[in-house]
Amino acid sequence: MEAPTYVHLLPGEVPPRLERPGPFKAIVVVEDAVTPEWQATVSDWLVRSGCRYMMAWGRRCCEWDDSVDYASLRCFGCGEIPDDEFVMTTWHEQDSLEDTFWFATHAAMHPSLEFDETYILHIAPSAQPQKMLQRFHEAQDK
Repeated sequence: MEAPTYVHLLPGEVPPRLERPGPFKAIVVVEDAVTPEWQATVSDWLVRSGCRYMMAWGRRCCEWDDSVDYASLRCFGCGEIPDDEFVMTTWHEQDSLEDTFWFATHAAMHPSLEFDETYILHIAPSAQPQKMLQRFHEAQDK
């Protein structure tokens, strides 16, 4: 299993250009409050960058699920979305972060795509790449 790519974002920060854009899975780990406008910007960025399966965990994670769904609809003018452009979304309000990391590897499947890349998008006051990647790898043995 290839290690996921860690991306840290501060609320309000402009999302970076991804090195290997889509199709990819994204685990959005939300530890900081964000504005609805910034959440919509990040959701649009995820969809435009090629995210085709988004899992949200943390603060108000169900709102991230909805936000990415709306971003996907906006990309297609609220019309029909082709199967290979459809974005699967889940939120993991009742799950531990480790359970969400396990789900990302073992259960998050798209009906018409294979994924070569997984991103951990960490929205938090400070970057913690080693800690997040270690927790991700430990979760795979559950």
